[in-house]
Amino acid sequence: MASAAVAAPAKATSKSRTGLPSWAWALPPVAVLGVVFLYPLALVVQQSFRPDTGGTSAQAYGDVFASSAFREALGTTVWLALGSTVGCLVLGFVLALVIAFVPFPGGKAVARFIDVFLSFPSFLITLALLFIYGTVGMTNGMWTDVTGAAEGPFQFLTTPWGVLLAEITYFTPFVMRPLLAAFAGIDTAQLEVASSLGARPARIVRQVILPEALPALAAGGSLVLVLCLNEFGIVLFTGAKGVTTLPMLVYSKAILESDYPGACVVAVVNVLVSVGLYGLYRVVSRRAGA
Repeated sequence: MASAAVAAPAKATSKSRTGLPSWAWALPPVAVLGVVFLYPLALVVQQSFRPDTGGTSAQAYGDVFASSAFREALGTTVWLALGSTVGCLVLGFVLALVIAFVPFPGGKAVARFIDVFLSFPSFLITLALLFIYGTVGMTNGMWTDVTGAAEGPFQFLTTPWGVLLAEITYFTPFVMRPLLAAFAGIDTAQLEVASSLGARPARIVRQVILPEALPALAAGGSLVLVLCLNEFGIVLFTGAKGVTTLPMLVYSKAILESDYPGACVVAVVNVLVSVGLYGLYRVVSRRAGA
């Protein structure tokens, strides 16, 4: 009773000193978020309804949706993002298993390098692949030197498969990082007991490790999916012919064609797809308890 009486004046004194309600402290960060993010996004949406002829119209949406270039870009974006995500999940899970549960010299250094790798720009990895597998890269150069052929056999980097390889190479560590954190929390005694009872490694992975890794897989996979949907640098630097994704279509319409309303329409669609997938991920992860 006495403590409550003491606490009440203290609370009242605190309010009188600030002179502001508690919700007012949320206004500065909300204002910064609105100026830095929401206002530019609102300008993009506004521009998508303003044709070059002036006024307000949804004609740009009709023109973009009716074009085969947009439909092809949307399909290419989706299948590249899905393919890259599946590849990253499989490769990331295998590599994380090896790093976490197979002792080898330098294992800790490799795990730390994963954190450093996440800070690399995507075009740097693409340039590295071009140096190795590009038309005038090391691999093709060695082939032509040995065989005397006019050109080497490795020409896949300028195809959609080259983009897929580059995205899997770059985004796999984004899956490995949460997996390594999840594997660090697994009690190794469970693995030892399962092994002593005669369980084979594949069964241990399937019944003991995989259930613990599912939330991390969902988090890493959803992140990779959203990043691949919005990837621009990899597609641009590979120089893949005929590979036009939604971000590349925005670049093409804005820079090459000077069609700013059309570019804004594609950008709005790209944002809506990304936000929709994120919302779906939140619903699925909440139901799964992730």
